[in-house]
Amino acid sequence: MKRLAIITTHPIQYNAPLFQLLAERKNIAIKVFYTWGDTVLKKKYDPGFQKNIEWDIPLLEGYDYAFVENKAANKGSHHFKGIDNPTLIGQIETWQADALLIYGWSFKSHLKLMRYFKGKKRIFFRGDSTLLDETKKFSIKKIARKFFLKWVYKKVDTAVYTGTANKHYYLKFGLKENQLLFAPHAIEISRFIQNPVSGWRNKLAIPETAIVFLFAGKLETKKNPALLLDAFIELEVPNTFLLIVGNGILENQLKQKWQSLPQTLQKQIFFIDFVNQQAMPSLYNTCDVFVLPSQGPGETWGLSVNEAMACGKSILVSDKCGCAEDLVMNEKNGYTFQSGNKVDLENKILLMASDKNKLDEMGKQSLSIINEWNFEKVAAAIEAAVK
Repeated sequence: MKRLAIITTHPIQYNAPLFQLLAERKNIAIKVFYTWGDTVLKKKYDPGFQKNIEWDIPLLEGYDYAFVENKAANKGSHHFKGIDNPTLIGQIETWQADALLIYGWSFKSHLKLMRYFKGKKRIFFRGDSTLLDETKKFSIKKIARKFFLKWVYKKVDTAVYTGTANKHYYLKFGLKENQLLFAPHAIEISRFIQNPVSGWRNKLAIPETAIVFLFAGKLETKKNPALLLDAFIELEVPNTFLLIVGNGILENQLKQKWQSLPQTLQKQIFFIDFVNQQAMPSLYNTCDVFVLPSQGPGETWGLSVNEAMACGKSILVSDKCGCAEDLVMNEKNGYTFQSGNKVDLENKILLMASDKNKLDEMGKQSLSIINEWNFEKVAAAIEAAVK
Protein backbone atom coordinates (compact mmCIF):
# COMPACT_ATOMS: atom_id res chain seq x y z
CA MET A 1 0.00 0.00 0.00
CA LYS A 2 1.33 3.44 -0.94
CA ARG A 3 2.11 5.67 2.02
CA LEU A 4 1.20 9.38 2.09
CA ALA A 5 2.63 11.70 4.72
CA ILE A 6 0.34 14.68 5.27
CA ILE A 7 2.00 17.77 6.68
CA THR A 8 -0.09 20.54 8.20
CA THR A 9 0.29 22.89 11.13
CA HIS A 10 -2.58 21.94 13.45
CA PRO A 11 -5.90 20.06 13.66
CA ILE A 12 -8.89 21.94 12.25
CA GLN A 13 -12.55 21.03 11.80
CA TYR A 14 -12.35 21.26 8.00
CA ASN A 15 -9.48 18.77 7.59
CA ALA A 16 -10.15 16.07 10.19
CA PRO A 17 -13.11 14.50 8.32
CA LEU A 18 -10.96 14.05 5.19
CA PHE A 19 -8.14 12.42 7.15
CA GLN A 20 -10.65 10.11 8.85
CA LEU A 21 -12.17 9.17 5.49
CA LEU A 22 -8.79 8.42 3.87
CA ALA A 23 -7.88 6.17 6.80
CA GLU A 24 -11.27 4.44 6.70
CA ARG A 25 -11.13 3.73 2.95
CA LYS A 26 -7.70 2.03 3.27
CA ASN A 27 -6.72 2.59 -0.37
CA ILE A 28 -3.54 4.33 0.77
CA ALA A 29 -1.87 4.53 4.17
CA ILE A 30 -1.74 8.01 5.70
CA LYS A 31 -0.09 9.65 8.64
CA VAL A 32 -0.63 13.30 9.54
CA PHE A 33 2.32 15.26 10.92
CA TYR A 34 1.19 18.31 12.89
CA THR A 35 4.06 20.79 12.80
CA TRP A 36 2.87 23.32 15.39
CA GLY A 37 3.61 20.72 18.07
CA ASP A 38 1.35 19.54 20.88
CA THR A 39 1.35 22.99 22.50
CA VAL A 40 -1.35 23.91 19.98
CA LEU A 41 -3.76 21.76 22.03
CA LYS A 42 -3.33 24.17 24.93
CA LYS A 43 -3.81 27.28 22.80
CA LYS A 44 -7.53 28.06 23.10
CA TYR A 45 -7.50 31.80 22.40
CA ASP A 46 -8.56 32.69 18.85
CA PRO A 47 -7.46 36.25 17.95
CA GLY A 48 -10.06 36.45 15.16
CA PHE A 49 -12.98 35.71 17.49
CA GLN A 50 -11.13 37.44 20.38
CA LYS A 51 -12.12 34.70 22.81
CA ASN A 52 -11.20 31.16 23.85
CA ILE A 53 -12.46 28.60 21.33
CA GLU A 54 -12.59 24.84 21.81
CA TRP A 55 -14.21 22.93 18.94
CA ASP A 56 -16.92 20.49 19.99
CA ILE A 57 -16.30 17.86 17.28
CA PRO A 58 -13.48 15.26 17.38
CA LEU A 59 -10.40 16.37 15.46
CA LEU A 60 -7.93 13.60 16.37
CA GLU A 61 -9.97 10.41 16.02
CA GLY A 62 -9.88 7.73 13.33
CA TYR A 63 -6.47 8.32 11.73
CA ASP A 64 -2.75 8.07 12.50
CA TYR A 65 -1.01 11.31 13.48
CA ALA A 66 2.00 12.74 15.28
CA PHE A 67 2.68 16.10 16.86
CA VAL A 68 6.17 17.08 15.71
CA GLU A 69 8.36 18.96 18.16
CA ASN A 70 8.42 22.64 17.25
CA LYS A 71 11.59 24.49 18.28
CA ALA A 72 10.37 27.96 17.25
CA ALA A 73 10.77 30.62 19.92
CA ASN A 74 7.40 32.16 18.98
CA LYS A 75 5.32 29.18 17.92
CA GLY A 76 2.43 29.66 15.52
CA SER A 77 1.16 29.64 11.96
CA HIS A 78 1.01 33.45 11.79
CA HIS A 79 4.65 33.85 10.70
CA PHE A 80 7.31 31.97 8.72
CA LYS A 81 9.63 31.18 11.64
CA GLY A 82 6.78 29.99 13.87
CA ILE A 83 7.00 26.42 12.51
CA ASP A 84 10.49 24.97 12.99
CA ASN A 85 10.78 21.17 13.24
CA PRO A 86 14.39 19.87 13.14
CA THR A 87 13.25 16.20 13.39
CA LEU A 88 10.51 16.35 10.73
CA ILE A 89 12.51 15.08 7.75
CA GLY A 90 13.82 12.16 9.80
CA GLN A 91 10.34 11.25 11.03
CA ILE A 92 8.97 11.17 7.49
CA GLU A 93 11.87 9.06 6.26
CA THR A 94 11.49 6.67 9.20
CA TRP A 95 7.80 6.27 8.38
CA GLN A 96 8.88 5.47 4.80
CA ALA A 97 6.47 7.76 3.01
CA ASP A 98 6.12 7.33 -0.76
CA ALA A 99 4.68 10.81 -1.20
CA LEU A 100 4.03 13.99 0.74
CA LEU A 101 0.94 16.21 0.85
CA ILE A 102 2.02 19.57 2.24
CA TYR A 103 -0.51 22.17 3.39
CA GLY A 104 1.01 25.62 2.89
CA TRP A 105 4.59 26.60 2.05
CA SER A 106 5.00 29.79 4.11
CA PHE A 107 6.51 28.09 7.16
CA LYS A 108 10.20 27.35 7.71
CA SER A 109 9.80 23.58 8.02
CA HIS A 110 7.28 23.18 5.20
CA LEU A 111 9.45 24.98 2.68
CA LYS A 112 12.48 23.02 3.89
CA LEU A 113 10.56 19.77 3.27
CA MET A 114 9.70 20.82 -0.26
CA ARG A 115 13.32 21.61 -1.04
CA TYR A 116 14.72 18.45 0.59
CA PHE A 117 12.31 15.92 -0.93
CA LYS A 118 12.08 17.43 -4.41
CA GLY A 119 13.09 14.67 -6.82
CA LYS A 120 13.19 12.10 -4.00
CA LYS A 121 9.49 11.68 -3.25
CA ARG A 122 6.35 12.88 -5.02
CA ILE A 123 5.31 16.22 -3.57
CA PHE A 124 1.63 17.19 -3.54
CA PHE A 125 0.87 20.71 -2.40
CA ARG A 126 -2.39 22.03 -0.97
CA GLY A 127 -3.14 25.72 -0.61
CA ASP A 128 -6.15 27.88 -1.39
CA SER A 129 -4.60 31.18 -2.49
CA THR A 130 -6.27 33.15 -5.27
CA LEU A 131 -5.68 36.24 -7.41
CA LEU A 132 -8.85 37.96 -6.18
CA ASP A 133 -6.93 40.62 -4.25
CA GLU A 134 -4.50 41.35 -7.10
CA THR A 135 -4.45 44.85 -8.59
CA LYS A 136 -3.10 45.99 -11.96
CA LYS A 137 -0.85 48.50 -10.25
CA PHE A 138 2.83 47.90 -11.10
CA SER A 139 5.33 47.48 -8.28
CA ILE A 140 8.80 46.02 -7.84
CA LYS A 141 7.48 44.08 -4.86
CA LYS A 142 4.85 42.39 -7.05
CA ILE A 143 7.46 41.40 -9.64
CA ALA A 144 9.76 40.01 -6.94
CA ARG A 145 6.86 38.05 -5.44
CA LYS A 146 6.05 36.50 -8.81
CA PHE A 147 9.62 35.26 -9.29
CA PHE A 148 9.75 33.97 -5.71
CA LEU A 149 6.46 32.05 -6.02
CA LYS A 150 7.57 30.50 -9.30
CA TRP A 151 10.70 29.32 -7.48
CA VAL A 152 8.57 27.87 -4.64
CA TYR A 153 6.21 26.00 -6.96
CA LYS A 154 9.06 24.46 -8.92
CA LYS A 155 9.47 22.27 -5.82
CA VAL A 156 5.93 20.89 -6.36
CA ASP A 157 5.05 17.90 -8.54
CA THR A 158 1.28 18.31 -8.23
CA ALA A 159 -0.82 21.13 -6.82
CA VAL A 160 -4.17 20.09 -5.39
CA TYR A 161 -6.50 22.93 -6.35
CA THR A 162 -9.77 23.61 -4.59
CA GLY A 163 -11.71 25.65 -7.16
CA THR A 164 -11.46 27.88 -10.21
CA ALA A 165 -9.90 30.92 -8.51
CA ASN A 166 -7.25 28.72 -6.89
CA LYS A 167 -6.48 27.05 -10.24
CA HIS A 168 -5.87 30.44 -11.92
CA TYR A 169 -3.41 31.28 -9.14
CA TYR A 170 -1.32 28.14 -9.73
CA LEU A 171 -1.27 28.64 -13.50
CA LYS A 172 -0.02 32.21 -13.07
CA PHE A 173 2.89 31.11 -10.92
CA GLY A 174 4.32 28.50 -13.23
CA LEU A 175 2.44 25.24 -12.75
CA LYS A 176 1.11 23.49 -15.87
CA GLU A 177 -2.33 21.98 -16.43
CA ASN A 178 -0.92 18.45 -16.13
CA GLN A 179 0.46 19.35 -12.69
CA LEU A 180 -2.95 20.29 -11.29
CA LEU A 181 -5.30 17.97 -9.44
CA PHE A 182 -8.87 19.06 -8.66
CA ALA A 183 -9.98 18.15 -5.16
CA PRO A 184 -12.99 20.35 -4.34
CA HIS A 185 -13.09 22.55 -1.27
CA ALA A 186 -15.39 20.41 0.82
CA ILE A 187 -17.08 20.10 4.18
CA GLU A 188 -18.62 17.19 6.08
CA ILE A 189 -21.94 17.51 4.23
CA SER A 190 -23.74 14.75 6.16
CA ARG A 191 -23.44 16.75 9.38
CA PHE A 192 -25.32 19.70 7.88
CA ILE A 193 -27.73 17.99 5.52
CA GLN A 194 -29.79 16.38 8.29
CA ASN A 195 -31.86 19.58 8.59
CA PRO A 196 -32.34 19.65 12.37
CA VAL A 197 -35.32 21.65 13.56
CA SER A 198 -34.21 25.13 14.53
CA GLY A 199 -35.49 26.71 17.71
CA TRP A 200 -33.88 30.07 17.02
CA ARG A 201 -36.95 31.66 15.42
CA ASN A 202 -39.11 30.89 18.47
CA LYS A 203 -36.35 32.01 20.80
CA LEU A 204 -35.98 35.33 18.98
CA ALA A 205 -39.73 35.74 18.29
CA ILE A 206 -39.20 35.85 14.53
CA PRO A 207 -42.34 34.93 12.55
CA GLU A 208 -42.15 31.91 10.25
CA THR A 209 -43.34 34.14 7.40
CA ALA A 210 -40.39 36.53 7.85
CA ILE A 211 -37.28 36.45 5.69
CA VAL A 212 -34.07 36.06 7.70
CA PHE A 213 -30.61 37.05 6.46
CA LEU A 214 -27.69 35.49 8.34
CA PHE A 215 -24.02 36.39 8.68
CA ALA A 216 -21.94 33.92 10.74
CA GLY A 217 -18.20 34.30 11.20
CA LYS A 218 -15.49 36.47 12.68
CA LEU A 219 -16.52 40.09 13.10
CA GLU A 220 -13.45 41.44 11.32
CA THR A 221 -12.69 43.89 8.53
CA LYS A 222 -11.92 41.13 6.01
CA LYS A 223 -15.45 39.71 6.33
CA ASN A 224 -16.99 43.21 6.16
CA PRO A 225 -20.12 42.63 8.29
CA ALA A 226 -20.32 46.43 8.69
CA LEU A 227 -21.35 46.80 5.04
CA LEU A 228 -24.15 44.28 5.51
CA LEU A 229 -25.39 46.01 8.66
CA ASP A 230 -25.34 49.44 6.96
CA ALA A 231 -27.24 48.12 3.94
CA PHE A 232 -29.86 46.43 6.09
CA ILE A 233 -30.37 49.54 8.21
CA GLU A 234 -30.72 51.79 5.19
CA LEU A 235 -33.29 49.56 3.49
CA GLU A 236 -35.64 49.04 6.48
CA VAL A 237 -37.48 46.20 4.72
CA PRO A 238 -40.55 45.12 6.73
CA ASN A 239 -40.87 41.50 7.95
CA THR A 240 -37.15 41.00 7.31
CA PHE A 241 -34.56 40.19 9.96
CA LEU A 242 -30.75 40.13 10.17
CA LEU A 243 -28.77 37.78 12.43
CA ILE A 244 -25.10 38.63 12.99
CA VAL A 245 -23.45 35.64 14.65
CA GLY A 246 -19.89 35.61 15.98
CA ASN A 247 -17.39 37.76 17.84
CA GLY A 248 -14.37 39.80 16.89
CA ILE A 249 -12.66 43.15 16.73
CA LEU A 250 -15.63 44.93 15.12
CA GLU A 251 -18.16 43.69 17.67
CA ASN A 252 -18.38 46.84 19.82
CA GLN A 253 -18.50 49.12 16.79
CA LEU A 254 -21.36 47.17 15.21
CA LYS A 255 -23.33 46.98 18.45
CA GLN A 256 -22.92 50.71 19.12
CA LYS A 257 -24.40 51.45 15.69
CA TRP A 258 -27.29 49.09 16.47
CA GLN A 259 -27.92 50.78 19.82
CA SER A 260 -28.33 54.16 18.08
CA LEU A 261 -31.18 52.87 15.90
CA PRO A 262 -34.92 53.40 16.49
CA GLN A 263 -36.34 50.60 18.60
CA THR A 264 -38.53 49.27 15.77
CA LEU A 265 -35.44 48.75 13.61
CA GLN A 266 -33.42 47.35 16.51
CA LYS A 267 -35.99 44.56 16.80
CA GLN A 268 -35.15 43.41 13.26
CA ILE A 269 -31.46 42.88 14.05
CA PHE A 270 -29.96 40.31 16.44
CA PHE A 271 -26.38 39.79 17.61
CA ILE A 272 -25.51 36.26 18.74
CA ASP A 273 -22.20 35.14 20.26
CA PHE A 274 -19.97 32.50 18.65
CA VAL A 275 -21.84 29.26 17.95
CA ASN A 276 -19.85 26.00 17.97
CA GLN A 277 -19.86 23.37 15.22
CA GLN A 278 -22.54 21.01 16.52
CA ALA A 279 -25.08 23.82 16.79
CA MET A 280 -24.29 25.42 13.41
CA PRO A 281 -26.75 23.33 11.32
CA SER A 282 -29.60 24.49 13.55
CA LEU A 283 -28.43 28.09 13.16
CA TYR A 284 -28.25 27.88 9.36
CA ASN A 285 -31.75 26.44 9.32
CA THR A 286 -33.00 29.64 10.96
CA CYS A 287 -32.25 31.72 7.88
CA ASP A 288 -33.53 32.04 4.33
CA VAL A 289 -30.40 33.76 2.98
CA PHE A 290 -26.81 33.27 4.07
CA VAL A 291 -24.61 36.33 3.41
CA LEU A 292 -20.82 36.54 3.16
CA PRO A 293 -19.98 40.18 2.28
CA SER A 294 -16.18 39.83 2.43
CA GLN A 295 -13.88 42.48 1.03
CA GLY A 296 -10.61 40.66 1.73
CA PRO A 297 -7.75 40.58 1.52
CA GLY A 298 -7.51 36.85 1.96
CA GLU A 299 -11.06 35.51 1.68
CA THR A 300 -9.70 32.57 -0.28
CA TRP A 301 -12.93 30.56 -0.20
CA GLY A 302 -15.54 30.89 2.57
CA LEU A 303 -16.43 27.39 3.77
CA SER A 304 -19.39 28.77 5.71
CA VAL A 305 -21.04 29.08 2.27
CA ASN A 306 -20.63 25.31 1.74
CA GLU A 307 -22.21 24.72 5.15
CA ALA A 308 -25.20 26.97 4.48
CA MET A 309 -25.73 25.35 1.06
CA ALA A 310 -25.68 21.89 2.67
CA CYS A 311 -28.54 23.15 4.86
CA GLY A 312 -30.44 24.12 1.70
CA LYS A 313 -30.08 27.90 1.91
CA SER A 314 -29.90 30.60 -0.76
CA ILE A 315 -26.61 32.50 -0.88
CA LEU A 316 -25.51 36.14 -1.22
CA VAL A 317 -21.74 36.67 -1.47
CA SER A 318 -19.31 39.32 -2.63
CA ASP A 319 -17.10 38.74 -5.66
CA LYS A 320 -14.05 38.72 -3.35
CA CYS A 321 -15.05 35.30 -1.97
CA GLY A 322 -13.09 32.48 -3.57
CA CYS A 323 -16.19 30.27 -3.68
CA ALA A 324 -18.31 32.75 -5.65
CA GLU A 325 -17.37 31.61 -9.16
CA ASP A 326 -17.91 27.92 -8.41
CA LEU A 327 -20.79 27.77 -5.95
CA VAL A 328 -23.01 30.81 -6.48
CA MET A 329 -25.00 30.90 -9.71
CA ASN A 330 -26.91 34.14 -10.14
CA GLU A 331 -30.68 33.70 -10.02
CA LYS A 332 -30.26 29.92 -9.59
CA ASN A 333 -29.15 29.53 -5.97
CA GLY A 334 -28.35 33.12 -5.03
CA TYR A 335 -26.47 36.22 -6.14
CA THR A 336 -22.98 37.71 -6.19
CA PHE A 337 -22.50 41.42 -5.59
CA GLN A 338 -19.53 43.71 -6.15
CA SER A 339 -17.40 43.81 -3.01
CA GLY A 340 -17.69 47.09 -1.12
CA ASN A 341 -20.57 48.29 -3.31
CA LYS A 342 -23.40 49.02 -0.87
CA VAL A 343 -25.87 49.93 -3.61
CA ASP A 344 -25.30 46.61 -5.37
CA LEU A 345 -25.66 44.76 -2.06
CA GLU A 346 -28.88 46.64 -1.26
CA ASN A 347 -30.33 45.81 -4.67
CA LYS A 348 -29.61 42.11 -4.15
CA ILE A 349 -31.11 42.17 -0.64
CA LEU A 350 -34.30 43.77 -2.00
CA LEU A 351 -34.43 41.20 -4.79
CA MET A 352 -34.09 38.30 -2.37
CA ALA A 353 -36.46 39.79 0.21
CA SER A 354 -39.25 40.09 -2.36
CA ASP A 355 -40.10 36.39 -2.76
CA LYS A 356 -39.77 33.81 0.04
CA ASN A 357 -40.93 30.98 -2.23
CA LYS A 358 -38.14 31.74 -4.68
CA LEU A 359 -35.63 31.60 -1.83
CA ASP A 360 -36.87 28.11 -0.98
CA GLU A 361 -36.27 27.05 -4.59
CA MET A 362 -32.81 28.61 -4.51
CA GLY A 363 -32.07 26.65 -1.35
CA LYS A 364 -32.93 23.40 -3.11
CA GLN A 365 -30.54 24.35 -5.92
CA SER A 366 -27.83 25.09 -3.35
CA LEU A 367 -28.17 21.60 -1.90
CA SER A 368 -28.02 20.04 -5.36
CA ILE A 369 -24.84 21.98 -6.21
CA ILE A 370 -23.00 21.36 -2.93
CA ASN A 371 -23.66 17.61 -3.01
CA GLU A 372 -20.98 17.45 -5.71
CA TRP A 373 -18.42 19.19 -3.48
CA ASN A 374 -17.76 16.33 -1.09
CA PHE A 375 -14.90 14.63 0.73
CA GLU A 376 -15.43 11.38 -1.20
CA LYS A 377 -14.31 13.17 -4.38
CA VAL A 378 -11.33 14.68 -2.57
CA ALA A 379 -10.27 11.30 -1.17
CA ALA A 380 -10.68 9.54 -4.53
CA ALA A 381 -8.62 12.19 -6.34
CA ILE A 382 -5.77 12.02 -3.82
CA GLU A 383 -5.75 8.21 -3.74
CA ALA A 384 -5.66 7.90 -7.52
CA ALA A 385 -2.83 10.40 -7.80
CA VAL A 386 -0.75 8.77 -5.06
CA LYS A 387 -1.28 5.26 -6.43
